[in-house]
Amino acid sequence: MTVSVIIKTLNEAKRIGAAIDSALTALAGRDGEVIVADSGSTDDTTAIAATYPVLVVEVRPPARGSCGLGPQMGFQYARGDYVCVMDGDMLLDPSFVADALAALAADPTLAGVTGHVEEMQTANLEYARRVTRAAPENRIGDIDRMNGGGLYRRAAIDSVGYLTDRNLHGYEEYELGIRLRAAGWHLTRLDRCFVRHFGHTGNSYRLLARRWKSRYLMGIGELVRAACGQPYLTTLWRELPELRLWSMVYVWWALTLLLLVAVPDKGLALALAVALLLAVFALLVWRKRGVRMGLYTLVTWLFHAAALPVGLLSPRRPPGGAIESAIVRDGRP
Repeated sequence: MTVSVIIKTLNEAKRIGAAIDSALTALAGRDGEVIVADSGSTDDTTAIAATYPVLVVEVRPPARGSCGLGPQMGFQYARGDYVCVMDGDMLLDPSFVADALAALAADPTLAGVTGHVEEMQTANLEYARRVTRAAPENRIGDIDRMNGGGLYRRAAIDSVGYLTDRNLHGYEEYELGIRLRAAGWHLTRLDRCFVRHFGHTGNSYRLLARRWKSRYLMGIGELVRAACGQPYLTTLWRELPELRLWSMVYVWWALTLLLLVAVPDKGLALALAVALLLAVFALLVWRKRGVRMGLYTLVTWLFHAAALPVGLLSPRRPPGGAIESAIVRDGRP
């Protein structure tokens, strides 16, 4: 049985060497390969990766990098019966592949296996949120998606057409999960480490702005667009509480606009709108047990709610079509 480890990268020069080393260690003594799928790095990511015994491929115009494009581009070159997806700022646990393969061998209906994504940078509020047991990255047993990656059965991927949707700038793991589950497969998380993740250490609000610029925040709108016409469209509403949350934000915005337009006394209207904003903020401070996290949550809500319609209206390319790419170096044994 062969295993292809796909490492998706974008400007990961600082950590790509360690990521590749961890993948090669996990494959030691096993028939496998490592593929570095780069989405257009402007640093030395591909040059560093090319010094290792791995396949390095990178995107070419007119294709443009996205969260969904990297894994699918690597999958185009993969030869393995099993495909492990991870990021260039992660370290693969040395015994994960063996344990995941054992789980897949024991259950022929299992499409993918993952483990815990251990966040090593928790100063950033976004990554601090993920260390809780309630976070999607930590739920044990049957799960709806494999956030952060994991090991997939290639036969399961082939049965649903493609690995990840190249059009998605976020939610690509969930979109893959819902297609697999609709086809009768299931996914699971083992109560063990999958990877250690060294995320961004910068300011949380700068990360939010960066995600807007990179279109990452538009991912949920793109996901809804991709699901239009599919039998699992209603499942999105049921499984993704953020869709209902953003709808509540739209109601809040509509109510604020109504106050500003309908109340004759504009001073009073503005005061009521500000009071409504402060009430929402106070609720979040109470729910998040602190002003810092409450304020960050409020700003996050505003960014995500604004991004959803932008993603929903974005044009799409065939998700299963060949991605324009080139081999930088094939150093596979």
